[in-house]
Amino acid sequence: MEELTAGKGSRVQHARYGPGVIIGVKYAQYVVTFMDQGIIDVDKTDPLFEILHAENKTIEVETVSAAETSLLKILRLWSDTSEVVPLGDRWEGGTMLLQPKDPNLKPKEVPVEAFFHKIVMVRDRLRVLEQQINSHKLLSDEDKVNMQQYITRVYGSLTTFNVLFKQKEHWFVGGKGTGED
Repeated sequence: MEELTAGKGSRVQHARYGPGVIIGVKYAQYVVTFMDQGIIDVDKTDPLFEILHAENKTIEVETVSAAETSLLKILRLWSDTSEVVPLGDRWEGGTMLLQPKDPNLKPKEVPVEAFFHKIVMVRDRLRVLEQQINSHKLLSDEDKVNMQQYITRVYGSLTTFNVLFKQKEHWFVGGKGTGED
């Protein structure tokens, strides 16, 4: 089992640099801001380094290189891969039946898993759109806010499909109290 490591906000003491707080975690080092010395990378195995109070313990480490950060941003923006979002147990193996008004027309059956996958892809693409709007260099802050409001309304329109999600944290959330759908 992996060992937990102190996270951001942990209070530390170093024999040479004095008291400080962890502001970043690398594979073999902590990024620490010391009261009198500023920001210094300290090896996790430094014998002069002591963690006084650990906060936000985790097994994960942050990536800090500019190349890694850029690569991760590119992958998130342009990749068609998405996080694994579980379908609610009661819907697994189910089908949706789309019944036309005209009884002479044949209904269409759609596997719930296929429909759910499409809903998740819409959500992921909305998130990418939000990121692109927020990082756009030519849009004013007012333009960004106006466009974000439309995205929020789209999320609100999609809340009907929250019943398909197994975990509430994956739900769509629209603007609260706008009265629009």
